[in-house]
Amino acid sequence: MNRDWIATARTLSEALPFLQRYSGAIVVVKFGGNAMGDAEAMAEFARDIVLMRQVGVNPVVVHGGGPMINDLLNRLGIKSEFVRGKRVTDQATVEVVEMVLTGLVNKRIVQAIMDEGGRAVGLSGKDDDLMVCEADDPELGFVGRPIEMNVQVLRDLFTAGIIPVVAPVATGMDPLETFNVNGDTAAGAIAGALKADRLLLLTDVPGVKDASGEIVTQLSPEQVKAMIADGTISGGMIPKTETALKAIEDGVRAVVILDGRLPNAALLELFTEHGAGSIIRSTEPRVKPKHK
Repeated sequence: MNRDWIATARTLSEALPFLQRYSGAIVVVKFGGNAMGDAEAMAEFARDIVLMRQVGVNPVVVHGGGPMINDLLNRLGIKSEFVRGKRVTDQATVEVVEMVLTGLVNKRIVQAIMDEGGRAVGLSGKDDDLMVCEADDPELGFVGRPIEMNVQVLRDLFTAGIIPVVAPVATGMDPLETFNVNGDTAAGAIAGALKADRLLLLTDVPGVKDASGEIVTQLSPEQVKAMIADGTISGGMIPKTETALKAIEDGVRAVVILDGRLPNAALLELFTEHGAGSIIRSTEPRVKPKHK
């Protein structure tokens, strides 16, 4: 008998405790980075999400789209200004953001999931007032911070067997306002409101590194805070780990920062004993099979 077949069967058998563990669980996945612009990587990601749903997981996909936004802004001749490294989002810019995220990127992901045999619906934070924001920093214009979450629409989609794909665009307290929300921030807010079992932040780096440059596979919130304070965690990893801390505070059981460029990264994290990337959690062991 073919050894590859035997190895595949063994892998499936070893996955059983993990499949049981996550049956019925809510997993929020932030999708972004280089994988979004690669058709093969997009298809592979979509296949992983469909598999999650097939084995009883309730996935929610939250996506970004920075490179696509930059491309359209450049083509339209809309110049970007930055304050402390963050883009100022004026009225013209937020209109482009909404157009790209809800009209282009969101539908590409929905279509990719459907192409792999799944059922998906695209929506933004505006739909059913899923995410209501206020200005995060007046100097940044229409960049929002979620202050009110209404996630029943996501639960309704779970019940119908549909995978929600959420663009991080939201309304304000004034319903005529539109806010651009950082994708990680939006994913964290949604995960917290759902009390999700896992929040997976797919990035272009392998995880959180210690002072020697090695990936730390398991971290407590206290360790993360200390590493931010002493400068071990710096740059773009700061907002990701701060999102993780806020999500855990809001009731998410664990957050994993992992390399979305790794094939089947989300499946490796959920359904194998090895995991992937850096998991941030309070006291729960990494593997906790559910026995019936």
